[in-house]
Amino acid sequence: MDATAPQSPAGLRTTPSWLLNQAATHAGRLISAGFAVHDLRGYHYRLLAALAESGPASQADLGRRCAIDRSDVVAAVNDLTGRGLVVRAPDPADRRRNVISLTEAGADEAHRMADTVARVQDDLLAPLSSAERDQLTRLLTRLLEHHSGH
Repeated sequence: MDATAPQSPAGLRTTPSWLLNQAATHAGRLISAGFAVHDLRGYHYRLLAALAESGPASQADLGRRCAIDRSDVVAAVNDLTGRGLVVRAPDPADRRRNVISLTEAGADEAHRMADTVARVQDDLLAPLSSAERDQLTRLLTRLLEHHSGH
């Protein structure tokens, strides 16, 4: 470590909240860089992954499922539609609603992005054994479940 680099106080550097925040910041940088290779962002991947996992959905359902604000869903779906990765069509049951579906190119991109996510996990968690990675995932899941009220 560079002796001239700014550092947080030692008492702070050993707190779980600070460590989680620093790890999350680093993870965010890694995943953003990985998605940039695809010329896409996290919102795009969340939508593509949700569609690949659960099939066609309304924009509103996608937003709720992915915890993305409605206006951000519209913008991301517009981007994905423009790239030919999804199609937007009126819902035959309710023509006021749009249904979003993956195209074949979108399914392929979702798969490539999932591979990128896996590579980022390997990079992020490189110093941990497989058992430690599993344990970290279980512990983080418990924390999130506790604090999200589930």
